Amino acid sequence: MGKKRMGTDMFNEFRAFIARGNVIDLAVGIIIGAAFTAIVNSLVADLINPIIGVVTGGIDFSNLFINLGAGEYTSLAAAKAAGAPVFAYGSFITAIINFLIIAWVVFLLVKAVNKMTQADKKKAEAAAAAAPKGPTQEELLAQIRDLLAAKN
Repeated sequence: MGKKRMGTDMFNEFRAFIARGNVIDLAVGIIIGAAFTAIVNSLVADLINPIIGVVTGGIDFSNLFINLGAGEYTSLAAAKAAGAPVFAYGSFITAIINFLIIAWVVFLLVKAVNKMTQADKKKAEAAAAAAPKGPTQEELLAQIRDLLAAKN
């Protein structure tokens, strides 16, 4: 019976852990991040890389490589298919471009969220400042003293 109780306790503890807001927020963040990665990959592959290709005279970074073995290959895919050892520096450049774009977009998102948070905080502070102030603790104590003195 002890093992069954231990399993139930562990299940309840796990359920409490999952029900915490931070875990749910983290899960949602991971899911959105995965979807966001697909968008950024499309942005880089379909929009940024063609522009960079035009600026650099048609260079496709993702296909740049140095063959470290014997043989001649017209593309990185062909070299990899043949099992040739390659130094695929173009893929690395593409990864750096992807990182910089993701970092820039995340920076803009964080900046926008911080701006909204600060605006909400200023509104709350303004509302608190405009709200009528209640009596201080000293004023309340003085009123209680005066009421007690008036009863005697």
